[in-house]
Amino acid sequence: MGHGTTNSILLDQQSEDEERALVREVVETIAAATGARPRGWLSPALSETHRTLDLLAEAGIEYVGNWVNDEQPYPMRVKTGSMISMPYSSEMNDIPAILEHHQSAEGFGRMIRDQFDVLYEDGAKTGRVMSICLHPFLIGHPHRSKYFDQALAHIRSRQ
Repeated sequence: MGHGTTNSILLDQQSEDEERALVREVVETIAAATGARPRGWLSPALSETHRTLDLLAEAGIEYVGNWVNDEQPYPMRVKTGSMISMPYSSEMNDIPAILEHHQSAEGFGRMIRDQFDVLYEDGAKTGRVMSICLHPFLIGHPHRSKYFDQALAHIRSRQ
């Protein structure tokens, strides 16, 4: 996924030409480094303008994670091409959970397990996507990664 050039340059603070150039630069940089163009996008700080989806579609992006309103993918309207909203979570996200809501590492691990359990049960009737949003500078510390590892073991224990 493309994610902007830095988390300090937000799309909603750019002119249309600047936003288009930023998207193009990110897509081209990833393609040059990996040999494949990114198919998805997550804006820095989930920032967007009324034209962002159209500019992303214009650049060949197929899905966006900026919208945190559902656990199911859904189509979005764009002028040309198509765009899918892929679930992203502001809840199952270590930045707000740990830094803003002061959740303990153990509590964050429990949140992940509880989220999984509910979505797993729902999965008998409908498809749901569980997004776990992580940042190495937070979850990567041993006193936190221990509980994340336990949550992943819980997830892997189910078929």
